[in-house]
Amino acid sequence: MTVRDAINSALDEELARDPAVYILGEEVGEYQGAYKITRGLLQKYGADRVRDTPITERERQQRRQVQQQGRRQQWQQQRQQWHRRQRRQQWQRRQHQLEPHGFTGIAVGSAFAGLRPVCEFMTWNFAMQAIDQIINSAAKTLFMSAGKINCPIVFRGPNGAAAGVAAQHSQCFAAWYTHCPGLKVISPYDAEDARGLMKAAIRDDDPIIFLENEILYGQAFPVSPQVLDKDFVLPIGKAKVMRQGTHVTITAHSKMVGFSLAAAEKLAAEGIEAEVINLRSLRPLDRPAIAASVKKTHHLVNVEEGWPTCGIGSEICAVAMEDSFDQLDAPVGRVTGADVPTAYATELEKASFPSVDDIVKVVKQTLGKA
Repeated sequence: MTVRDAINSALDEELARDPAVYILGEEVGEYQGAYKITRGLLQKYGADRVRDTPITERERQQRRQVQQQGRRQQWQQQRQQWHRRQRRQQWQRRQHQLEPHGFTGIAVGSAFAGLRPVCEFMTWNFAMQAIDQIINSAAKTLFMSAGKINCPIVFRGPNGAAAGVAAQHSQCFAAWYTHCPGLKVISPYDAEDARGLMKAAIRDDDPIIFLENEILYGQAFPVSPQVLDKDFVLPIGKAKVMRQGTHVTITAHSKMVGFSLAAAEKLAAEGIEAEVINLRSLRPLDRPAIAASVKKTHHLVNVEEGWPTCGIGSEICAVAMEDSFDQLDAPVGRVTGADVPTAYATELEKASFPSVDDIVKVVKQTLGKA
């Protein structure tokens, strides 16, 4: 099962299970999602439960009609008229805006009212426009209402680097949201993670940040019959040991789990057995799982795509010092993205993110075998 199909099937089953669940976002309906995650759901559940949120629906309908009729000249004229109307109607757009800030606010308000929205961002980079709604409204209201108003909402979309999309579309937001109390942050790796954690997220009564990865959408993973069961749910806050080892613990999340597993195989060929932990959940973090592994291996390396300063690896280092100081035989190693905005040029982009060889190198340094 691909990660794309895993998320799609989880959304489908939760829409069928609970009438309070609905999906909204740009192009989630008629276009079936920018990455086809919501494929077939509009046809099955209707526009009330799979809601497109374009900036102006009327303009979108007119553009589609003109394109279908093939009247290029008319389209150009309407495009000019559209630009003129945009300039005249700025105040209306401020009143009725449906860009990320606007539709995120709609989603949060509906969650306060008892619905269970799944709010899709085409990329988490776009969610920066909506961060006030996510942090100041969704994350804080339960505390500020003395526990009376909860916000059962899932914010989801692709996070981190894809390919050739440059600095403004490549950053990892894991550390940003993990920093904030009131949120739960999930970063799945494979189809089992994506399916089980998406279902858990939709059923959870707290706001969930669900950080997917575009590169993983089309990757297929083996799944058991248990994973395909409609009641299959993974617990939030529990990591998974993907590979047993005795010499070093490697913690990672999302796409970097796959890179860590590949690095572990290369290390095994040299007699180094690495234990690989798929964190799955970044907030809450499964500290006991990390401590138990470090107690066995006495060495720890964290791998992430994000920037090094105040990143997930920084938190892993702090956790290791607090929980496992006496068990560590060497400083914790970190493998991160480069501390620069992501370049568009292919070779510079490649150099900006961890490789399998980078992981192998840091593991050897941590073990004193470099």
